[in-house]
Amino acid sequence: MSVGVRISQVMRGHPVKVIDCLGLFCPMPIVKTRAAIRDLAAGELLEMLSDDPASDADMKSWTRHTGHELLEVSRDGAV
Repeated sequence: MSVGVRISQVMRGHPVKVIDCLGLFCPMPIVKTRAAIRDLAAGELLEMLSDDPASDADMKSWTRHTGHELLEVSRDGAV
């Protein structure tokens, strides 16, 4: 099971980059997301895959504090 978190500042569309955070737990999905976003231009979309049950709440909080837009959280399975 995985939690897909899609983050963008401006534009909706297909992700420019997908990062795999499966098997990683807090704070690593946030750390990897922050590093990946630094390589993107404004408006580009990032998709982060995680099976950490806390990723949903962590990403909502992180995007609220950083000004990024959380577009979607989807779940595949019970987590």
